[in-house]
Amino acid sequence: MRPEILFPLFAPVTSLKGVGPRVAPLLHKLAGEKVRDVLWLKPHSLVRRTPALLSAARDGEVMTFEVVVEEHQPSRGPQPWRIRVADPTGWMTLVFFGRFADQLESRHPVGAHRIVSGKVGDDRYGRQMVHPDYMVSPEKREEIPELEAIYPATEGLPPRRVRAFAMEALERAPALPEWQDPAFLARERFPTWREAMARLHAPESEADLSPLSPHNRRLAYDELLAHQLAMAQRKAARRREPAARIPASPLSDQVRTALPFAFTGAQTRALAEIGGDLGSGERMSRLIQGDVGSGKTVVAMCAMADVAAAGGQSALMAPTEILARQHYETISGPLEAIGVGTVLLTGRDKGAVRARKLAALAAGGAKVAVGTHALFQDDVAFERLQMVVIDEQHRFGVAERQRLQAKGQAVHLMAMSATPIPRTLELTVYGDLDVSRIDEKPPGRTPVATRAVPMNRMAEVVGRLREAAASGAQAFWICPLVSESETSDLAAAESRAAVLRETLGPSVGLIHGKLPPAEKDAVMADFADGKLSVLVATTVVEVGVNVPNATIMVIEQAERFGLAQLHQLRGRVGRGARESACVLLYDPPLSEVAQRRLDILRRTDDGFLIAEKDLELRGGGDALGLRQSGFPDYVFADPFAHRDLIATAGDDARLIIARDPELNDQRGKALRVLEELFDWKAGMGLKDAG
Repeated sequence: MRPEILFPLFAPVTSLKGVGPRVAPLLHKLAGEKVRDVLWLKPHSLVRRTPALLSAARDGEVMTFEVVVEEHQPSRGPQPWRIRVADPTGWMTLVFFGRFADQLESRHPVGAHRIVSGKVGDDRYGRQMVHPDYMVSPEKREEIPELEAIYPATEGLPPRRVRAFAMEALERAPALPEWQDPAFLARERFPTWREAMARLHAPESEADLSPLSPHNRRLAYDELLAHQLAMAQRKAARRREPAARIPASPLSDQVRTALPFAFTGAQTRALAEIGGDLGSGERMSRLIQGDVGSGKTVVAMCAMADVAAAGGQSALMAPTEILARQHYETISGPLEAIGVGTVLLTGRDKGAVRARKLAALAAGGAKVAVGTHALFQDDVAFERLQMVVIDEQHRFGVAERQRLQAKGQAVHLMAMSATPIPRTLELTVYGDLDVSRIDEKPPGRTPVATRAVPMNRMAEVVGRLREAAASGAQAFWICPLVSESETSDLAAAESRAAVLRETLGPSVGLIHGKLPPAEKDAVMADFADGKLSVLVATTVVEVGVNVPNATIMVIEQAERFGLAQLHQLRGRVGRGARESACVLLYDPPLSEVAQRRLDILRRTDDGFLIAEKDLELRGGGDALGLRQSGFPDYVFADPFAHRDLIATAGDDARLIIARDPELNDQRGKALRVLEELFDWKAGMGLKDAG
């Protein structure tokens, strides 16, 4: 139950003065539905309104002048109302649009002294100020703040009205009990929560807007601690839940021995960590994080063999049919060879075929099911489901993952991800999971030769592609992100495919986000089967799709992509024994950041290192496309600027839960207020691993 002290902040925004039926939807869109959401709106810039003479007016700057009204020039038709004003050093025109402009003459008569403040502009009408922010008589000069914080705005809700709502929300913010450790507060020189909020809304300099200012760091740490605490509680709750003890078995060793390659040290370590979880009697919740082609699936396969040996069943769920089929092809042979029945279940299975597979799972004859969303459908039943493996878990909703796990009792969870997350951010995404990193490449993987080539040499690249295709090679051609519009991106891809077909013939396929899933899978299957020599694609090329014969990756306008995304795309090639190449086509001249990005990509193929470098180069915000990877939607915390606080918050949360799991001591009760303030339990960006 929410503590009473927070009631004022969780009141609806309609309780703020001036927020009626017209304004409420605008404020909902800009901030949210609660007073707290308005309190959390941050000013993005500061305006100094220092008085000046008109002779010192500068184009594009916000300035303040004391002037005399000389002349009104009424509007004619669509023309605005203009007022000519002057001081001893010059003159300027004030411009007003809208139907109330004719009231200006009575409010500001000729000869009146006024103080005006706003952005100065110079155009064909001369020096002017369109819709001054302030226009008051000299007696009311105190109404014009010398330093004014500028807030986000939306159509119909200008920054000054937003600021008024934020200041009222601040008035309602109570002094809350201190939830931070006193020694930590003193060391970091953090203000109290209430002082930090007050400084957020009353910045005194540009430095106060920085995420590194003490009040912003304090608010960021509060948010990070609330999130880490929620995840630590969830992790602890899962650990208290007893689950089947699954010992290591000879079957797992047999599977591993039969493989045509030896495990890397990282694979061996990951398998040992999984074995420890399965044998502990507590429910496993582990993420296997490994670069493209690092061998995550075979590690999962060995764990499935142990589950089967103990009489249990496993399910491996992948986001697309082609990935599910690929996993099935990888694991079914080795598992069937040791007597572990395996079935593939997708949306395509119908009639008697589907019925046979469902019967095998329900009776326990099949110990492993590999599939897509089809696995959690109501008619799918398991005799004894004990482990669920979810590939690219961020591609599934929480409810989807839980529906599959609900088909067994206290089911062990293994998630797999090929999206490298920088170590500094790992806790924010996977704080409620134990993480195993497979950070070694299997022996025999051929490094991908990476070259950057200017776009004006595209004809040369196409010529080389024609020669390679004639010799039996296959290639991906990735089209750029033209704009935020999927339609524009699609048009660019269709155009490129048409141009390539003119040169290379009909064996050029096209795949994009608007294709129905079945068609997308069919095109990918044709490419994987060698029926297409070149696959033109927008960025929908699936993570994990394995086409060993594909040896060329061309990425058009590579400077438009993030470093981590370029690395993911490059990972589509170099999966066989043949030499592979990645060509990064770019539009010169490159910016310094784009140049460094392409240089890093040429120098290394270590996905974890690349993810760290990407974070350094691109800073905070959604630098790595992390929103799609389960990254929380933070208000105050910036993943780059506050990365030092992330690990501290994680350590603090674990220590708190170890000492006071029910949050009953004095600090614990204050921390309950913190959790309720950030409302993580309501699902605000917190991703549930299951």
